[in-house]
Amino acid sequence: MTIDFYYVPGSAPCRTALLAARAVGVDLNLKLTNLMEGAHLTPEFLKMNPQHTVPTLNDDGFCLWESRAIIGYLADKYGKDDSLYPKDPKKRALVDQRLYFDIGTLYQRFGDYYYPIMFAKAPADPEKLKKIEESYEFLNKFLENQDFVAGDNLTIADLAIISTVSTAEILGFDLSRYPNVAKWFEKSKKIIPGYDELNHSGCLKFKEMYDNLTKK
Repeated sequence: MTIDFYYVPGSAPCRTALLAARAVGVDLNLKLTNLMEGAHLTPEFLKMNPQHTVPTLNDDGFCLWESRAIIGYLADKYGKDDSLYPKDPKKRALVDQRLYFDIGTLYQRFGDYYYPIMFAKAPADPEKLKKIEESYEFLNKFLENQDFVAGDNLTIADLAIISTVSTAEILGFDLSRYPNVAKWFEKSKKIIPGYDELNHSGCLKFKEMYDNLTKK
């Protein structure tokens, strides 16, 4: 069995999938994909993924992209049990809701604020920053009286959201204003398998790129 994984270490969605693979005990054949050199635009890559995005997974000919789809697939196919992605309809729906919240609100608003600064040297937009702050207020509310983002157990939703949160945090976003988020963040960092190796190291690479691109 060969599972090829096309990725860049600094990408939060790529880090989400790396964390999920480690959590379910799957070894990935890592394929570092240099976007600057157009490695994602080759005929071979486009045959796998016409959207030419990373992360992209190729599990013995089955190709999948979008990190939140990838982590659901890995948990369903390779998880030892269903704790990371429950089969119970209500529990799974809650995990899915948090994943949709991440892609449509939390990570979306992160990108809306930081990416123009990073890639277009645009000035910081205080209104977009307010939208990020609002999304963290939502997350803080979700975490009231529970240990993890979708209940009392670690799930793939935590893996996706911690990739987003850690990327904002390393750029200086202040989590201390959201006590439930800060508490969850510190706890989850300690128990997610491979957190430092797979996620924190990627955050440092992202920050290095951000700093280089935003130099005056």
